Amino acid sequence: MLNDAVAPEIVPAASSDKDAPLKEDIRLLGRLLGDVLREQEGDAVFNVVETIRQTSVRFRREADADAALELDAMLKELSREQTISVVRAFSYFSHLANIAEDQHHIRRRRAHLLAGSPAQKGSISFALKKLRAAGVPRATVDTFFQEALIAPVLTAHPTEVQRKSILDAEHDIARLLAERDLPQTPKERQANMQLLRSRVATLWQTRMLRYSKLTVADEIENALSYYRITFLRELPGLYDDIEDDIACEYPNGDGTIEPINAAYVQMGSWIGGDRDGNPNVNAGTMQHALARHATTILDFYLDEAHALGAELSVSTLMVGVSAELQALADQSPDASPHRSDEPYRRALIGIYARLAATARALGATNILRKEVGPAAAYPDAAAFVADLRTIVASLESHHGAALVRPRLATLARAADIFGFHLASLDMRQTSDVHERVLADLFAHSGVAADYTALSEEDKQALLLSELAQPRLLYSPYISYATETDSELAILRAARDIRQRYGARAIRNYIISHTETVSDLLEVLLLQKETGLLRTDWQAGESTCELMVIPLFETIPDLQRAAGIMSQVMALPLVKQLIAKQGQLQEVMLGYSDSNKDGGFLTSNWELYKAELALVADFRKAGVKLRLFHGRGGTVGRGGGPSYEAILAQPPGTVNGQIRLTEQGEIIASKFSNAEIGRRNLELLVAATLEASLAPQAANPAHASELAQFEAVMAELSDLAYHAYRHLVYETPGFTEYFFSATPIAEIAELNLGSRPASRKANQRIEDLRAIPWGFSWGQCRLLLPGWFGFGSAIEAWINQADGASKDEKIATLRAMYAEWPFFATLLSNMDMVLAKTDLAIASRYAELVADQDLRERIYKRITDEHGNTLRCLELITGNTERLAGNPLLARSIQNRFAYLDPLNHLQVELIKRNRALSAESKIDERVHRGIQLSINGVAAGLRNTG
Repeated sequence: MLNDAVAPEIVPAASSDKDAPLKEDIRLLGRLLGDVLREQEGDAVFNVVETIRQTSVRFRREADADAALELDAMLKELSREQTISVVRAFSYFSHLANIAEDQHHIRRRRAHLLAGSPAQKGSISFALKKLRAAGVPRATVDTFFQEALIAPVLTAHPTEVQRKSILDAEHDIARLLAERDLPQTPKERQANMQLLRSRVATLWQTRMLRYSKLTVADEIENALSYYRITFLRELPGLYDDIEDDIACEYPNGDGTIEPINAAYVQMGSWIGGDRDGNPNVNAGTMQHALARHATTILDFYLDEAHALGAELSVSTLMVGVSAELQALADQSPDASPHRSDEPYRRALIGIYARLAATARALGATNILRKEVGPAAAYPDAAAFVADLRTIVASLESHHGAALVRPRLATLARAADIFGFHLASLDMRQTSDVHERVLADLFAHSGVAADYTALSEEDKQALLLSELAQPRLLYSPYISYATETDSELAILRAARDIRQRYGARAIRNYIISHTETVSDLLEVLLLQKETGLLRTDWQAGESTCELMVIPLFETIPDLQRAAGIMSQVMALPLVKQLIAKQGQLQEVMLGYSDSNKDGGFLTSNWELYKAELALVADFRKAGVKLRLFHGRGGTVGRGGGPSYEAILAQPPGTVNGQIRLTEQGEIIASKFSNAEIGRRNLELLVAATLEASLAPQAANPAHASELAQFEAVMAELSDLAYHAYRHLVYETPGFTEYFFSATPIAEIAELNLGSRPASRKANQRIEDLRAIPWGFSWGQCRLLLPGWFGFGSAIEAWINQADGASKDEKIATLRAMYAEWPFFATLLSNMDMVLAKTDLAIASRYAELVADQDLRERIYKRITDEHGNTLRCLELITGNTERLAGNPLLARSIQNRFAYLDPLNHLQVELIKRNRALSAESKIDERVHRGIQLSINGVAAGLRNTG
C-alpha cells in the first residue's frame, strides 16, 4: 500500500493512458504516507501494515481460507497501540486516495474543455443546447432563472464530522497535487514534494476525529467550513458561467437575465434547527446557528470590500463618476486628503464601516480590520446590495465596465444569494410533540381536557375554531410542561431571528411523521400563539411567516400524502395563506424511513406514485408544488447521482422548484474541493433546468406503454415489499442478528453525532433512525437497504402464471430499463450498491453473531437474495459486470478495495474486543478510538454509505 514495490497492488494497470496520472498520484501519496509511517512509528509498524494489506488482498482474490485464518490471528496479536496505528494508516490512505481521485476528475474535465469537445452531459451549456434544439425560446429560459428556487440543504450526520484541521490539511494536499500538473522547474518540483511530505506528516500527527461528544455547535462549524471552501465563491461564480452560457447559446435573445437580481440557487441548513429526536436543539442553538452564519458571511463581505477598496483606485482626475456614487463617497467616514479624488475607495471605506457595524449588531465579536470611523449598521442586506449596485452603475456608465467583473459582480451576487443570513435554517419537529404541546395549552386554558383523545374530525374542528379566535391559549401566569415552554420558546426565537437577520433566515417549518390534516393545523396554531401567524381581524386576512411543510416518510404516509394535501388546501384559511406564499406550497418526501419501512424497490415506487398524485391534486387546486427531497448518502436512503435522480422525476414534479438534502460524507465528497463543488452545483442547476423545460413525450403510444410499465412496477413493488418485510420485521431473531453482525451498537454508543441513534431507548428496528440503519449495513459491506427484495420480486413475477410467457415478461423488463428513466435510474443505483457489496467481508461480520444457527439461517437468506438480485439485474440489463456503463466508477471502487478491506477486518477485530470488554463492564478508550477511526475510513472509502 505504502511504497513503490506494492503500488501496483493498489492501482491495477490503467485501462488507458487517461488513468496514468491517477495511478501516479495514488502511488506518490501512498509512498509519502509510507515514509511518514516509517519515520513516526518505525519499520515494525510499517511492516505490519504491509503484511495485513497483502494478506487481505489474498483473502479477497483467492477466497483463501488460510488467508482468513492468518489475518484473524495477525489482528488478534496486535497490541492496542499497533491497532490504532494500523487503523490510522489505512484510514488516512482512504482520504488521500479520495484527494487523488478528485484531482483526476478535475484533470479529465479540463482536458475535455481544452480539447474543445462537445458540451458535457450535465453542464448548463449541454442543457441549453438541448432546450434550444427543442424550440424552447430565450424568454422561457429567462423566466425560469427569475422564478426558480434550487436549494441544497446541508444536514448534520452522526457518522461524519471532520475537524477543520483535517479539512485544511487535505485542502492543501489537493492544491499541491494540482500544482504538479503545471510546468515546474526542478527546484519548484522539489519544493512541492517537500510541502506535500510536510502536509502528509501534519495529517498523521493531527487527530482525525473529535473524541469528546459532538455538539450541535461542532456540527454547525463543520458545515460552515464548506461555505469558506466552496459556496461563497463558487456559487456566485456559477452565476457568471450561466450568464455566459445563455449569451452564447441564445446570442440574439429577446430577453435578458439579471443574475444579480435572481437568487435562483440558495443554500439551506437543518443544523441547529432540526430538533426531531434531538434534545440538544433548542432556541439557543438556533440563535447560535444564525449568529455563526452571519459572522461567516459578513467576514467574507468585509474581506471583499477591503480588497475592492485596494483595487478601485479610480481617480476623478481621470474619469467621472455618477452623482449617486459621489453621494455615497461623501457619506464615508474617510476624510483623508490623500483619497479626496478617489470616490470609489471612499465609498468602499464607508461600506466597510457599515458592514463592521452590522457584523457587531448581528453577533460577530472579532472584526480583524478596524474600520476608519463609525457608521450606521445596514438595516438589511438589500441596503448593502443597493450600495454595491451604485458602484456597479457608476463604473459601467464611466468606462469602467471591465472593473466590475469578477470581484465586484461576484460580491453583489453573493450578497443577493446569501444576504446577512448565509443559509435559510429550516425548523423541524415531529408531529407527536406538537400534539402534546397543544394538549397542554388546551388543558390549562380549559378549552379541551384531553385533546389527544379527540377524533381527527374533532381535532380539526377545534384547531380551526381556535385559529379563528383573536385571543391566545397561552398565559404567562400559568406553569406549563417543560416541553411546552421549550417549544414555544423556539418559535418565539424564530420570530426574533427573522426580525434580526431577515425573512430568509428562517422561513420553513417541517413536520416529521405527518399523518393527518390536524398535524399541519397544529403548527399553524402554534405559530399564532407565538406571533408568527397574525390576523387582521377587521380585514379578515391572515399572514403566516413560516411555510408549514409536511414530511411524508413511511410507506403509509406516502400513500396518504396527496389526500391530506387536498383536504388541507381546500380549507379557506390555508387557501389564503398559500395565496400569500405566491400560490406555492412545499411538500417534503422522506426517502430514508420509507426505505427502512418497505425496502428499496417499494420505497422508490411509492415515492414515484406519491409525486404523481401530488402533482395531479395540486394542479386541480391551482397551486404550484415544490418538492423537498429528503435524500441521504446511500442509495437505500435516496442517494445516488443527483443529476440522474432529478431527470428521472415524474413529469410535472420539478418546474423550477426543488430542494434536496445533502449530508454526511456526501457533503465532503461533493464540496470539499472548490472546483468539484462548482461542478456539483452546476449539475444540480442543469438537471433542474432540463427537467423543468425539456418537452415531455406525450404521444398515445408512449402513454400506453408507460401505463403498462407502471402496472408492472406496482406488481414488483408488492412482491419486493413482502420479501423485505418478511426478512426484517417477521423473521424471528433478525433484530438480534442485525445488532450483532453490524457495528450499530458501536455507532450508537460512540456518540458520533449530537443526535441519538434511536428515537427510543430500545433495540427495536422500528424505532431506529434510518441513518444508522443504512450506515451500519454499509460499514459491514452488505448495503442491504439498497437491493434486498429486488431479486425475489423479479423472479416471482416472471414465474407467475398469468397468461404471459417468461420471454414476454423479460422483454417487458428490458423495455422498462431501456425506455423508462425512473426504472433505469433505479437499476443504475442498485448496480452501484452491488458493486460496493462484498460477501467475503460481510461474512467476517456475520461471525460476530454468537448463535451459530441464527447466523447461518439469516446470513444464508441474505446471500441467497444477493445471488438472486445479481442474476435478475444481469437478465434485465445484459451486463454481467457491475458498473459496465460507468467504467471510471468501476475502476475507482476496485482500486479502493485494497485499503478498504483491511479497515473492515480491523473493525471486526476491534468490535470483538469492545464487546468482550463490555461483557465485563470495562471500557478501553483506545478500542473506541480505533472503531471510530475505522468507521470514518470505511465511510470515506465508499463515499456514499451514510
